[in-house]
Amino acid sequence: MTKNDFEQIDQSFRQLKIAGAIAVVLILTMLVVAVILDLRTETFEKEARYRPPADRPQDKQSAAERMELQRIKPVQGQTVYVPAYSHIYQDNGQPTLLTITLSIRNTSPDQELIVKSVRYFNTDGEQLKAYLSEPLPLAPMASTEFLVEGGDTSGGVGANFLVQWISEVKVSEPIIEAIMINADRQRGISFARPGKVISELSSTTSDSFQTQTP
Repeated sequence: MTKNDFEQIDQSFRQLKIAGAIAVVLILTMLVVAVILDLRTETFEKEARYRPPADRPQDKQSAAERMELQRIKPVQGQTVYVPAYSHIYQDNGQPTLLTITLSIRNTSPDQELIVKSVRYFNTDGEQLKAYLSEPLPLAPMASTEFLVEGGDTSGGVGANFLVQWISEVKVSEPIIEAIMINADRQRGISFARPGKVISELSSTTSDSFQTQTP
């Protein structure tokens, strides 16, 4: 072998070493990125996991705030009926279980509203649960939600919520809806149902109120 042959072989080895080093760097970089993404996903899932309003720092109230909420004089309010489904039927009457999320959104950009009560009823009209033990303030443009776990079939196909809200000033009506989802099968199911106002609170004087049905 000539000197040129040895030089070419040596150059080839150097190129292989460089390529190997680059490959190692790329693999390590991909591993680091994968670990970071996994940690971010885990953190997001932990932070995004459902917590009842009473367990959220932004929804915790002091004793003084709770007393103040009890003393407010509303000038506007509604009772809203929201249809929901703990399961639906498919094929030959086979039930498909659904997770229910009740969403309440304050659409006012500058006014707070108060959620007075959220009650959950079954198909027979029996109250299954009252979600609030005290009024829940909802800041401008804020939202809150209430969960019925998938597998809880106590509500039935005729499940529903009654939501009552009030405000000390005139506000735009909140958006209240139930979202149902099942992602256990290859073909997932999800749909939403809006609430329907069944009564409104209107003021006749500053200290007197009457309930009106729309």
